Amino acid sequence: MKITKVEPLHIGQFMFVRIDTDEGITGYGEAGIWGHIEAAGTAIRRFAEYLVGKRAFDIEHHWNVMHRFSYFQGLAINAAISAIDIALWDIKGRALNVPIHELLGGPARKKARIYGHIYESSIEKVLEECQRKMEAGFNAFGHINPFLDEGNDKVYFKTHIRKMRDAIDNVHRMREVVGDRVDLLIELHRRLTPAEAVTFTNGIEQDMPMFVEDPIRPENADAMARVADRIRVPIATGERFCTIYEFQALLARNAVEYARVDVAVCGGITGAKKVAAMAEAHHVQVVPHNPLSPIGLAACLQVAAAIPNFAVQEYATGFEAGVFESTGTHLGSDIVDKVPLPREGFVDIPDGPGLGMSLLPDAQKIRPPLVKPISMRPHFDGFVIDQ
Repeated sequence: MKITKVEPLHIGQFMFVRIDTDEGITGYGEAGIWGHIEAAGTAIRRFAEYLVGKRAFDIEHHWNVMHRFSYFQGLAINAAISAIDIALWDIKGRALNVPIHELLGGPARKKARIYGHIYESSIEKVLEECQRKMEAGFNAFGHINPFLDEGNDKVYFKTHIRKMRDAIDNVHRMREVVGDRVDLLIELHRRLTPAEAVTFTNGIEQDMPMFVEDPIRPENADAMARVADRIRVPIATGERFCTIYEFQALLARNAVEYARVDVAVCGGITGAKKVAAMAEAHHVQVVPHNPLSPIGLAACLQVAAAIPNFAVQEYATGFEAGVFESTGTHLGSDIVDKVPLPREGFVDIPDGPGLGMSLLPDAQKIRPPLVKPISMRPHFDGFVIDQ
């Protein structure tokens, strides 16, 4: 089976790839670099020059060629590789009439625990959404931000003590509302310094969050290890990593307990399996990152089905058009033919051929291309803040 066409599809806030073959089988994949979505599309077109005419089943070979050619890498390039890799696995599963996880050793599980997103600008709205999500059957909440999802139009300043005490108190209030029915996956979005991360995280230890995610910027593995050594709440990180080597650096330093591999950024299904194997050797759990469409979710679930160290799956209930607002359905549900639906905090692993879902033929009409504007929230002193 030969590849005949590799086409990027910019649909709404998502970047997909469609790969066609000479046997009439088509596969879909998704690129996860939502901040620079058009750059991933350009990289997909570049890799098409190599892929057209090649065997569709040679996935590991193509993965290495795309990574090793000229050895220029980075988020846009590796997101394109990820989308292509997912689509090639989709093709192989469809051709053999089995779900992708059957090609990865068979299912270790048939369901995956999920967590829903909570995006709100005030603690009162966060607590209201917690109640709604519990009533909907979720037993884990992620992207739940004690520093709140305030807009980039609001100038920011707080004294250190207010910044810490307000956020710590918000976590206490979350725990009071959800009790022990729900695990809290506290999202910090790289907004703290190492010193702030230590102070804040030690202040919420009594609330027993499952983890704190991205407490500091992810570039420096030694700094993350420094934080991990001074707190007693586990760290989850890795969603911005585009190579397996960045995860290796964290694992070697005992700087992560939950590896947040993004299947649509870190090399697709092939890359995610490699990260999961390294994490397994360190007794580290995997929490796949997916603030993307159900295509990205399906790719994550195929990996979750096949690895022993899966913990919980991100289920994107929000982020429509890049806006931090909570919703009740999975992001992008209107452009695919099926979406795994939550039941008692879990979803079924798709068991159809390949990914188990496809883009709708009119997806591009349903969601015209959308690009997130470049902006950051201003600090009172004139600089910017991460959030």
